[in-house]
Amino acid sequence: MTRGWYPLGAGLLGLGLWQAVVWITGAPHFILPDPWRVAKVGFENRALIAEHTLITATEVALGLLIGSLLGALTAIQLAASPRLARLTLPMLVFTQAVPVFALAPILTVWLGYGMASKIAMAVLIIYFPVTSAFHDGLTRVPPALLDLAETMGASPSQIMRRIRIPHALPSLASGLKLAAVYAPIGAVIGEWVGSSKGLGYLMLLANGRAKVDLMFASLIALAVLTVVLHKAVSLLAQRLTEFSRFA
Repeated sequence: MTRGWYPLGAGLLGLGLWQAVVWITGAPHFILPDPWRVAKVGFENRALIAEHTLITATEVALGLLIGSLLGALTAIQLAASPRLARLTLPMLVFTQAVPVFALAPILTVWLGYGMASKIAMAVLIIYFPVTSAFHDGLTRVPPALLDLAETMGASPSQIMRRIRIPHALPSLASGLKLAAVYAPIGAVIGEWVGSSKGLGYLMLLANGRAKVDLMFASLIALAVLTVVLHKAVSLLAQRLTEFSRFA
């Protein structure tokens, strides 16, 4: 079996287990709809789901882009200044003790019910993983390689550009793959707190109207969006890893 068949096989297995649970439990469709009913409702409401998916995808993409850039720049700055890192890293770790989800209502008050608060949530939820992963890579360069560069007269900026950053690209790739999974969570949490658009809003709307099948269809759309995003970021991460081997 080629690698391309594994995702299809996993999807079919998941659908089979879902249908088995429906049969075994005998749950009514307004509690647990079967896959066929969800697929039918999803097709009937495809335009509505596509509209809200586009909103969520935009929030996630912008949040991922901004959060990754901020995280990467922060990691480079911390690696370039060990004294700043000793001061800042404990603060960053401490911020993770505060549930990011608890900040969603505050961000909604500050930034409103539009797209900005959802992008901010996505940024906050991925900023630390990207910063931490990239910083670890930047600070784990073999000391012998750094000593050799310094002996040859390389400046700190040259060492950062030509040695530290290429060496840390695989670590950055790992952080980006995590971010691709976390970013949709942040955006949807923001939509749950306050929004009039997006898949999170559509799920709340469907739940309030007891349309569980539409809620499941929206959830599946979100899952597909996350898988596609993770696949795209994984391809980028693979390129970064390959580039690091030739840098």
